[in-house]
Amino acid sequence: MSTPPKPPTRIVYATMGLLLAALLIGAAAVLWSGGGGTNALSIGGPFTLEDGNAKPVTDRDFRGRYMLVYFGYTFCPDVCPTTLNAIADAMDRLGPAADRIQPVFITVDPKRDTPAAMKAYVAAFGPRIEGLTGTPEQIAAVAKAYRVYYAEHRTGPGPGDYAMDHSSVLYLMGPDGSFVAPLRADATGQEMAASLKKLMG
Repeated sequence: MSTPPKPPTRIVYATMGLLLAALLIGAAAVLWSGGGGTNALSIGGPFTLEDGNAKPVTDRDFRGRYMLVYFGYTFCPDVCPTTLNAIADAMDRLGPAADRIQPVFITVDPKRDTPAAMKAYVAAFGPRIEGLTGTPEQIAAVAKAYRVYYAEHRTGPGPGDYAMDHSSVLYLMGPDGSFVAPLRADATGQEMAASLKKLMG
């Protein structure tokens, strides 16, 4: 009797990532809504990273505008590009109000995502999204501040044979740098734009 074919490895990893993200979003929603008690988690904080031109960027460079922060990586097979497409669509739908928001894409794969790689990647989604990278230590620090889970998942023996498991949540930060609310990363551009309108007032 022949054995059934195995599903493609890429699909397995993507499914695992989506399930993990769903669990993390559910847990985070309880904490962010105050359901975790009086000591709800703080989200965000100071960071120093590099933009697509290898210039230092800090959280204070975005003061005066909302930040829509998303963590992922350029080798992400489907979740990250889908989310970034939705962000770009939401910005288009917001019209002039989009000028009040700076979408920020922060890599969780600093070994491969150089400034040049990040610049080329986010450019594919339009001119509004800022791609940021940094040293492994800098990425670890900003991920910790935003309560982001990420881990390398080996897919083969070579140095580049790995994927990155990571949580998938959008963080809306206020013009003063404070955390406003989480947004679903699987929302459509239309849904995202509607949520942003309500949250920004």
